Amino acid sequence: MKKLYSALMTAFNEDGSINEAGTREMIRYNIDVNKVDGLYVGGSTGENFLLSPEQKKQVFKIAIDEAKSDVDLIAQVGSLDLNESKFLAKFVTDLGYPKISAVTPFYYKYTFEEIKDYYNEILKGVDNKLLIYSIPALTGVGLSIEQFAELFENPKIIGIKYTNADFYLLERVRNKFPDKLILSGFDEMLLPALALNVDGCIGSTYNLNAPRVRAEMDAFDAGDIDKARELQKVSNDAITALIQNDIYPSLKLVFEEMGVHAGFTKAPMAKPTDEMRADAKKIYQDYFKK
Repeated sequence: MKKLYSALMTAFNEDGSINEAGTREMIRYNIDVNKVDGLYVGGSTGENFLLSPEQKKQVFKIAIDEAKSDVDLIAQVGSLDLNESKFLAKFVTDLGYPKISAVTPFYYKYTFEEIKDYYNEILKGVDNKLLIYSIPALTGVGLSIEQFAELFENPKIIGIKYTNADFYLLERVRNKFPDKLILSGFDEMLLPALALNVDGCIGSTYNLNAPRVRAEMDAFDAGDIDKARELQKVSNDAITALIQNDIYPSLKLVFEEMGVHAGFTKAPMAKPTDEMRADAKKIYQDYFKK
C-alpha cells in the first residue's frame, strides 16, 4: 500500500516564536482526522529554512513527543551549514526518528563531489536511514540517474523525496532502483507519479486535503483511473486557489476555518490581510468543508 505523508507545518506566534499548542493541534489533526501514514518534519512547508537551530530542535521535539509512534516520522535536517546538518541528524536520531532526510545543498554552485560528501558526512556516525530531498526548482540542483546511483552506494541512503517535474527521470530512477523508496513531492502531479509506481507521497496541501488524496490513491490502485483523474482535478483546483491567495499563509488560514489553530507564518512571509482571510474562507467552503 502506498504511503501518504503530510509535510508538517509549523505554527508561529505573531512575533515569530513557535506556537507549540498550534503545532501540536496540526499534528493531531493529521493523525486523528487525516489518518496519514506519516509526517515529514522540518521541510519547506514547515518554514524550516527561516528557523534558528534552536527552533528546529524545538519543532523536532514537539513532533515526536506528540506523534510518538502513531505514524512514521521523517526529519529533514538539511542546511547550508553542514555542521548544523550533522548535529541535527544526531539530535533527531537520538530522539527516536526512524528516518532522516536532507535537501541538496543549495545557493552556491556545488560540484557533485561536494554534494556527495555532504550526504556522506551527515550520515557519518549516525545510525539512521536517509532520503535525498531533491527539489531542483527551488535549489537549482538537479541530479542525474548516474549521480543518484553514486549516492545510493552509501547503504544508509534509502531513497528520494522526489519533488521534480521531470517524469522521464522519475521513470528511469524507478526502474533502475526498484528497491529504493521514492516518495512523490509535487501534490499537483500525484497522479502521473502514481502511474510511474512511486511508493507514496509527501505534500503540503495534504494537511488539508489528505482524505481526497487517499481516495485518489485508492481509486488508482483499484484501476478506476477516471475517478482518480477527477479527484486530481479537484485537488489541483484547490491548489491553484491556494497559490493565488499566497499558499503558505492560506494553508494556515484554511486550517483555522477547520478549527485548527495554525498560527502565523514567519517573517518575511506575509501576514494575512482581510482580503486573504475572505478568500481563504471561500477556499475552505469550496473544497474542504465537510
